[in-house]
Amino acid sequence: MTTMATLLLELTLTRIYSVIFYYHFTFLAISVALFGLGAGGVFSYLVQGWSGGLYQKLGRLAALNSLAVVSSLVFLLTRQGAPGNVELLVIYFFSALPFVLAGAIVSLLIGETIERVETVYFFDLIGAAGGCLLLIPLLETFGGPNTVIAVAVVFAATSAIWYNVAREFSGRVAAVMLALALTGLFVFNIRANWIDVRYAKGTTLANEQFVKWNSFSRIAVSKESGTNLPNIVIDADAATGIFTRDHERMSEQEKKGILRGGPGLPYQLRPAGKTLVIGPGGGWDISRALASGSKDITGVEINPIIATTVMREKFAQLSHNLYLRPEIRIHVEDGRSFVRRSPERYQVIQATLVDTWASTAAGAFSLSENNLYTADAFYDYLSHLTDDGILAFTRWGFDPPRESLRLLSLAIEALDRLGEKDPARHVVVAREGSNQIAGWGATDTVIFSRKPMSAEMVERALGAMKESNMEVVYTPGTERRNPFQELLTTTDRERFHAQYQYDVTPVNDNRPFFFYTVQPRDIVSFVMAASQANADYKINRAVPMLFGVLFVSVIATVVTLLLPPLALGQRLPAGRSLKLFLLYFVCLGAGYIMIQVSLIQKFVLLLGHPTYALTVIIFSMLISSGLGSYFSKRIVNQNGERLRIVLLLIVILVPVLGYFAELVSGLGPAWPLAGKMLVTVMVIAPLGFLMGIPFPTGLAALEGWEKSAVRWGWSMNAAASVMGSAMAIFFAIYLGLYQTLVLGGLLYLLAAWIYRGTAERAGGGAKA
Repeated sequence: MTTMATLLLELTLTRIYSVIFYYHFTFLAISVALFGLGAGGVFSYLVQGWSGGLYQKLGRLAALNSLAVVSSLVFLLTRQGAPGNVELLVIYFFSALPFVLAGAIVSLLIGETIERVETVYFFDLIGAAGGCLLLIPLLETFGGPNTVIAVAVVFAATSAIWYNVAREFSGRVAAVMLALALTGLFVFNIRANWIDVRYAKGTTLANEQFVKWNSFSRIAVSKESGTNLPNIVIDADAATGIFTRDHERMSEQEKKGILRGGPGLPYQLRPAGKTLVIGPGGGWDISRALASGSKDITGVEINPIIATTVMREKFAQLSHNLYLRPEIRIHVEDGRSFVRRSPERYQVIQATLVDTWASTAAGAFSLSENNLYTADAFYDYLSHLTDDGILAFTRWGFDPPRESLRLLSLAIEALDRLGEKDPARHVVVAREGSNQIAGWGATDTVIFSRKPMSAEMVERALGAMKESNMEVVYTPGTERRNPFQELLTTTDRERFHAQYQYDVTPVNDNRPFFFYTVQPRDIVSFVMAASQANADYKINRAVPMLFGVLFVSVIATVVTLLLPPLALGQRLPAGRSLKLFLLYFVCLGAGYIMIQVSLIQKFVLLLGHPTYALTVIIFSMLISSGLGSYFSKRIVNQNGERLRIVLLLIVILVPVLGYFAELVSGLGPAWPLAGKMLVTVMVIAPLGFLMGIPFPTGLAALEGWEKSAVRWGWSMNAAASVMGSAMAIFFAIYLGLYQTLVLGGLLYLLAAWIYRGTAERAGGGAKA
């Protein structure tokens, strides 16, 4: 129950951080949790000196933690402005407090039951797997704040259990009363929303008519400021307007009106075409297709709250039942996954500003990657067009161009794979809101044709742009001296990419970080000089934030190591070999989470949604690693050679699994979801089983060597996970997901070398 509640709190915090701060801060939630667990192992040395027996101490810690959980939640939800550096530090350590207490509980248990560590660690991982499974139903049913309160109830309940085992009647009664009081708060808050999100992104939330959470978003329906029109707001930030006009009563002039502008351009080029809209949101692109005369429109919306709850149920009347019309089919699914499994071809495929700046729990591990925007994805889209079909993407416009220029890089690579060698004849670029290019509002619509554009099509595009007062950025056959023309016509694209101010190289499924266009060499100057008034700063700030988290992770690890000798007088046991052996646990902690982060992203394409990938991968690894821990003593049987074989098998299996993930992702788009999940579990389980063996085996070796160092091993493993989570993203951005996976595996090779060079030479009980 303790580890279940701890993981549930960690994953829920990623959602709350994404709402009240920005999605980048979900890095912080992971760092907070892992740092807290490591510091908790250190704190357990102090708890050991408290009066009372083990179970009394655990009861006290659990009761304190139930109160700490609620207190930290209230503290987070009452932050009104954008946090400065000092306040961010306070938020970090205040949020870490529940994890410190939870880490102390688990560390004490492992330290006191080291002779059965494989069984204790098994239940540790099984509990965490349960928390992973509970995340989705709790968030969808009760929302983020109430899920955190539910975590507090669980900690209070565990307090009662510990006191019951200790046979302390008064403590048990007090813990039961505390659990009942928190349950009452939970029930009351569901109805009254007393503890809830009131401030987000430095502003006060207002005019919200409806709010619902799921595992990857907080969706609100509110009135747009100034217009009073209904808006669907995602994580209190990104928004999509609801189309409120009745198509049955619209005049031809009104229909022409909504076809003006960038997102209407594809329908002026291919009116009445068979259409696929990725991310239709409140229905504007669907309405444009309908206004152009299309009778066959498919919309693929990843968020069920938007697609079903808002647009087809609670607020269907606002759009005059747009999503219920017979010409329109709505699928709740990831757009890329749908395209890959669809046997159909379309005349128009459109995606307008499809990103929400909202973090999924998986996104907390994997930055803001989006598999919609890769060269592999563009190959899928273009392959699903008819010969007269067009692909239309609308992105934010900047000067110099970034996102829209990178779209060209993706299309050039995809067209080349399809045998189209002259990409300059396949592209039209139009800009809307050029006068707002320095701030918010400018957008670039980029049209890609499956076959080279005819002169008639180019003329039609020019006419549509003129009618809509859009800037003509690029059309085939016209000389325009700008980066779009240069990229499309250059004979040396590598040189262009190397010399261009921003990183607009094509990204692929192995490095799907489309949005991060700041060159590594320019990160410091970008942070110092970039304007906070446009979308570019909002997106690219995640990379310097990543470096910040890496720095904080190092500091957190140093604090974990320095706190015992400075504050508790508890020093590492003497002996150079013993201190070196603790690096074994560092390798396991960093390696495990690097492999896990990479696998989550690698299986997104197969499973079709980041949340499915998160749930299935983490659940599979926790369950299988738990079983590996349970059987570790029987498998290794105090034999160092067997442990090294296990570690080497992990090193071998990791790259094989990475290759296999790509293989099944290509073969399985049309499989049923249950089949995809089953295949994923079967593929992950052998590796997870082996990865569950080294940690309890190492702790048992440490216990035989120096019992007082056991909790040091636990603390360093957790602290290393902090760095591992940030390192995984760093390497994924600059090397790739597969390479990050392999690096995680190599850390197990290093662990094998450390074990052989230290634990075995120590002799005696160290020979686990």
